[in-house]
Amino acid sequence: MTDNVKRFTPTQMLFHFGLIITFMLLSVTGLAWMYIETAWGQVLASLFGGYAGALEVHRITGLILLAGFGIHVLYTIWSIDWKQFPDSLMSRDSMVFQWRDVKDFFLHLGWILGLSKGPEFDRWSWWEKFDYWAVWWGLIIVGVTGLMLYDPVLTSDYMPGWLLNVALWVHRIEAVLAMAHIFTIHFFIEHFRPRCFPFSATMFEGSKAIDHLRQEHPAWIARLETEGRLDRLRVPPAPVPLRILYFGVGYALIGLGLFLLIFGLANVMLLTLQL
Repeated sequence: MTDNVKRFTPTQMLFHFGLIITFMLLSVTGLAWMYIETAWGQVLASLFGGYAGALEVHRITGLILLAGFGIHVLYTIWSIDWKQFPDSLMSRDSMVFQWRDVKDFFLHLGWILGLSKGPEFDRWSWWEKFDYWAVWWGLIIVGVTGLMLYDPVLTSDYMPGWLLNVALWVHRIEAVLAMAHIFTIHFFIEHFRPRCFPFSATMFEGSKAIDHLRQEHPAWIARLETEGRLDRLRVPPAPVPLRILYFGVGYALIGLGLFLLIFGLANVMLLTLQL
């Protein structure tokens, strides 16, 4: 059986799993809040005891997510190699955007259009970095506006009421954009591309088959071989029962996301027709 190569630590996988659970819970309760005047929204809200319950779960989950984000920021700062700073931020293992990512983007675009050879990605592709930093700016936006809306009476003691209306719409728009991205682009890239279909368990398992990585991240595997580090990162694949579990849990979450996307769009169209 082909060996896997370790890509993520248990801590990183825990952060990702926590993000999945809180994001999905916020998506369900947030859409129940947005669509409470529809039968679909009322069904979603009924899972939490009604509108008030859904709103309370949404608020508490939002606080948990922000706390987790704060811990992740501290973890990120702690993970920086300060002895080699700032060069460590520009290493090939860094998630910081660099000039090579810009070049990879245009090479990738040229490959999609059939105009050039595709890029040879190192440890991280440009879209993986984009997805990572999108969470940062998204959480900052929904976090600040969410805190403003958490206690609107208290907030109105310090700022004019019209800002609460702005915060509500910014919060909703950013949340909808985040859900649309995750439930379409992110799902497709990570699970539905020909090389990944029908499911990528990398963030559950923490590793990926070396043959797959030679295709997806050839520059990284070549660098690990040159530096003599590849053998140290080799790990056995997860046992079959665990892979079945990962597949089941993963597709349950994917199914939930697609359910929210499809019925959310259907209710938008229905409300539009009723106007």
